[in-house]
Amino acid sequence: MVFGDGNQQHGEARGDDLPPRGTTRWVIRRKAQVVTAVRSGRISLDDACEIYGLTSAEFQSWQSQIDRYGVKGLRVTRLQDYRSRRSGFGAAPKGS
Repeated sequence: MVFGDGNQQHGEARGDDLPPRGTTRWVIRRKAQVVTAVRSGRISLDDACEIYGLTSAEFQSWQSQIDRYGVKGLRVTRLQDYRSRRSGFGAAPKGS
């Protein structure tokens, strides 16, 4: 497999459809690429976590957001909105 840094593993070419190893800026497209690759079996969850410095919980949250809201659910602002509504943060005080 070839990762964004040019390293090969297992002798499989994967093209440019995965983010570079060590990516730290996670835009929607990159998150979706990693979720798609794991779901399709092209890379394992363990490999994805190691390559990208993710926790399994972080990856699972991306997967859940895609399942619930589609790829647009991966937007950080959407997740923050969702968390705010769920936890009550950011809600107007009662009686306002």
